[in-house]
Amino acid sequence: MIFAAGFGTRLKPFTEHHPKALARVNGKSLLQRNIEYLSSFGIREFVVNIHHFPEQIRKEVEQNNGWGCKVELIFEPEILETGGGLVNAAPLLQSEENFLVMNVDILTDVDIRKMADFHFAQKPLATLCISHRSSARCLLFDENGRLSGWKNKKTGEEKIRRPAEMLKEFSFNGIHIINSKIFNQSAPAGKFSMIDWYLDLADGNNILGFQSEGIFIDAGKPESILLAETKFL
Repeated sequence: MIFAAGFGTRLKPFTEHHPKALARVNGKSLLQRNIEYLSSFGIREFVVNIHHFPEQIRKEVEQNNGWGCKVELIFEPEILETGGGLVNAAPLLQSEENFLVMNVDILTDVDIRKMADFHFAQKPLATLCISHRSSARCLLFDENGRLSGWKNKKTGEEKIRRPAEMLKEFSFNGIHIINSKIFNQSAPAGKFSMIDWYLDLADGNNILGFQSEGIFIDAGKPESILLAETKFL
């Protein structure tokens, strides 16, 4: 699943007339780049949530025949954020034992095969792609790599769900592999963040971090688009 429903306010003025999923990096939209990136690892079926200028995304997908993949678009009448968006898409995802989720505005070269091998071997409820890149907010993991909490490094606010003697800080890279058993877990209603849901689930479930130090660009800002054009041709 690719999360593409957001307003993309950081990409104004482009997103005043277009969805952020169609922002171009060297002529290719973020959506096209991530579908082609994931399809290079054998992923051929996609669910993409849409809300902001949805018809532009529909037209782009149809005109390009899904870039050789099956792309199913699911419209959200209101923004549900990542957690709500995932739950809303559950009927299209839960027939698969495991599925990958990615934010449309993340550009990366991480090896998805290695992340998937880790997930299949460890069998957690979810595997989160993490790294040591700079970020104001971070996830906290214990010595066994299990999600234990969240921290805002600017304000000092912390949410600890699995206490441990030593917690390590990592940035979340917007890529997860999730077991469909997550849909058997109680979820908040309506609009909510996946991170908040993971924190609620962390005490009773294994949610693991997969560390990768490849290229990760949050392409949700104009200056990041310019940076991405130097990395992704």
